[in-house]
Order: sequence, then C-alpha cells, then structure tokens
Amino acid sequence: MIYEVLNKLGITYQEVTHQAIFTVADALKLNLNIKGVGCKNLFLKSNLDNYYLYLLNANKRADIKELEKLLGVKKLHFATLTELNQILGLSKGSVSVLGIINDSAKKVTVIIDQNLVNKVLLVHPDTNTKTVAIKYQDIIKYIKYLGHEYIIF
Repeated sequence: MIYEVLNKLGITYQEVTHQAIFTVADALKLNLNIKGVGCKNLFLKSNLDNYYLYLLNANKRADIKELEKLLGVKKLHFATLTELNQILGLSKGSVSVLGIINDSAKKVTVIIDQNLVNKVLLVHPDTNTKTVAIKYQDIIKYIKYLGHEYIIF
C-alpha cells in the first residue's frame, strides 16, 4: 500500500533490501550503499493520550524536555508495543514515518527534526528488512496526502 501511494503521488525513491535491523546501532553496522540521512523514529505518547511520531537524525539525541515544552505537555514517553501495533500496524524495529498510512483515525502527529529539512531521508517502508531513500519534500507530500498533522521541530 505504501508503494501505491508513493507511485500515485509521483514520489521517486531508492530501495535496498538487507537483514533485519532493530536499532540504530544495527543499521550502522550495515553498508547499505544508499545515499541519505539515516533516520530514527520514536513513537511517543503524551500524558494527554496524544500520539507523536518523532523523526530525527539517527545520530542525534532526542531532546524530550524541549519537545514537551513545544507540545505543551507535561510528560512524553514511549508508546507501548501494543499501541504501536494497534495504531500504526507496526512492530518494534519497523517504526517509520511511512507507517502513518496505517493510522486511518489520524491519531498520530508527525514531528520532524528541523535538521532533516531539504535532505534525502533513509526510512523503513514498514519493514525492517528494507530501507528507502526519499526526499524530505516528498515525505511532506506523503504526510499531507494522508491528512496527518506535522510539526517541524
């Protein structure tokens, strides 16, 4: 389904297949032979039961305190694996901004680190055995097409 939407929107991408990776450390061990910024995706939940998918450079540490201030929430924490599966239809290690396609209720707001603007992003297409390179502008087009809110942080 992801590929159908990418193609419908005229989004070009490169894809590589690789062994399953579950962490940024796993990804760094691979020579993916694909150009772009490796991204990590954090699926977060607020004390107000709002869900966020935070997309940032794989090498960057998430500043959760600043994110809480931006969002006006007291506490952000990782959503449970059950919530990840129920809302995004994903499992641990496969979290990706492309997974919002499975959130038909549009419960998730996407947060994109400002350092990713205008870059080529490396993300999973809902499986941790593939990585796709997609331009930032095309990720925004994808998010808008699916009707999700997004914030540049």
